[in-house]
Amino acid sequence: MAEAVVHIIDDDEAIRDSLSFLLESAGLIPLAYESAVAFLEQVDQLALGCIVTDVRMPEMSGLDLVRRLTELGVAFPVVVMTGHADVPLAVEAMKAGAVEFLEKPFEEETLLRAIRVALSDRPPTRRDREEQQRLVAIFEALSPRERDVLEGVIAGKMNKVIAFELDISIRTVEVYRANMMKKTGARGLSELVQMVMLSRA
Repeated sequence: MAEAVVHIIDDDEAIRDSLSFLLESAGLIPLAYESAVAFLEQVDQLALGCIVTDVRMPEMSGLDLVRRLTELGVAFPVVVMTGHADVPLAVEAMKAGAVEFLEKPFEEETLLRAIRVALSDRPPTRRDREEQQRLVAIFEALSPRERDVLEGVIAGKMNKVIAFELDISIRTVEVYRANMMKKTGARGLSELVQMVMLSRA
């Protein structure tokens, strides 16, 4: 990762500054932009590396940025940062080509680990394929109702919405959700979504 460039795109100056400081401390070269539009205006002249972007920004969202990079044929791996309410957007970004998403607030080491993955840009290994098969088996072991709740959860729906759609009580959704988290071993919503995305890659 020595001398690796990380392009930070966020409309919050304080976040740009704090991330730049963190990345410099880790031996990376941060370049910050206040918007996706500002980044795209310079993209042809930029050093290759990876992108860390907020998903919700004025003018152009992180999701739209990922799509635009794909259209341009620009091969920057993208790590998307998201608030809890924007998890469905982050999932769409991963489907569009982002390599990882992080739900705020996150630990510094979590971000650095995601950046290392993005910068490695390697083909899947046998270990990756074995992990995917392990996750597929975990999700297949869920009951049909737990899988129904899972789909609602990764779509960002609230428990009461899932309950209404499945015609069951909110309490029942909570029980299925707790069982699902225990069976998968996911420590939170963002990790659960990552596991689902990897199992379906």
